[in-house]
Amino acid sequence: MTNIITDLIIFLVLGGLLWAGYFFDWYEWIKIILWVLLGLMPFLAIWSIVIDPIIIQKHWRYGIDENFVRLKHGKFFQTDTVIPMTKIQYVEAEQGPILRKFGLYSLTIGTMRSAHEIPALPEQEAFEIRDLIAYHAKINEVDESP
Repeated sequence: MTNIITDLIIFLVLGGLLWAGYFFDWYEWIKIILWVLLGLMPFLAIWSIVIDPIIIQKHWRYGIDENFVRLKHGKFFQTDTVIPMTKIQYVEAEQGPILRKFGLYSLTIGTMRSAHEIPALPEQEAFEIRDLIAYHAKINEVDESP
């Protein structure tokens, strides 16, 4: 869904620039480049909407044990991250409007240095993993009520 929205915005911006090129009589080479980019948009949209999410989902892995959280993703450029439980400071389940529509959550694992994300988990699985990581990392929940 995010890629559809992004591609639609890019398409509208390119269309607006092309209109401005003709309205304000820009140089011809600028209009040619905009037409070429506009012609490439359907192919790039097919890649980002159909093919890329399949590749990302197929090559995303995570593992959790008492000592480490391991995140591995990428087909062409592989990233393998090992996070020691002793370094984890917080675990957060986030849900934006698009994820809410599909009943999914993204899990963010924060350390002193950075934050790592496990995207698009079903609600029950996200909260189970969050609680498991919090338990192994010994993160205590703080009651903010007065």
